[in-house]
Amino acid sequence: AENSKLRHVEKDVLIPQIMRDRAKELCSDKVQAFTKCCQETGILMVVKCRQENTALKDCLVGYYSDPSFYEECKAEYLKQREEYRATGIKKKRQKFTPHV
Repeated sequence: AENSKLRHVEKDVLIPQIMRDRAKELCSDKVQAFTKCCQETGILMVVKCRQENTALKDCLVGYYSDPSFYEECKAEYLKQREEYRATGIKKKRQKFTPHV
């Protein structure tokens, strides 16, 4: 169906944006650990927080390179697009809660 075809900007900008937002939420413990480390160490953070930074990167990259995560985010994007086209109202993204 023509409707399921994604435009370049959707594939390269809009869906990755959802992926980034969701991955940050899913890795939030690591985001917090890295942020806390940076706040405590200041100028030496590059050296001191390497472990936290690596953990955070690994977590994010794990999601970015997961095809099923991409499909999940794409489905979420398409759902949002569908609602927007139906209502004309751009919905603010609700916080994602992972189903455990």
